[in-house]
Amino acid sequence: MSGPRVGDKAPDFTLPAQDGRTVSLHEFAGTKNVVLYFYPKDFTMGCTQETKAFGESYEGLLEMGAEVIGISSDSAESHNGFAKECGARFPLLADAGGKVRAEYGAKSMGLIPDRVTFVIDKKGVVRHKFSSQLKPRQHIAEAIEALKAIRD
Repeated sequence: MSGPRVGDKAPDFTLPAQDGRTVSLHEFAGTKNVVLYFYPKDFTMGCTQETKAFGESYEGLLEMGAEVIGISSDSAESHNGFAKECGARFPLLADAGGKVRAEYGAKSMGLIPDRVTFVIDKKGVVRHKFSSQLKPRQHIAEAIEALKAIRD
């Protein structure tokens, strides 16, 4: 499955977060845009850089009317420590088995799962998709530009 393309409705999901609550995409319908990023693994170099960068940009993204959600196959317990290490005040969701990752087409072609970011508008429509395994910090820049385009 290739996952949603720009202009498609984003698949809904409900997954456990690092703080014990569950988070669903539909919770944000009509109220917030969502920056949804899939990352390979907690506590790895690229994923730490990416999550710290989203954490550093979080206030600005909130001001732009967006919520940030990170997803990997690591456990909610692992995400709890990772969120603390990275200063992530947004939900990191545990996708055990990679079902949501597969629905979004962010699955692995090799040994390492894809690093993909989606910007989803308040109507639940994918407005931007960016994939780059080797440029983790570029995901934030891409998300900010997409959110600016939604506002304009």
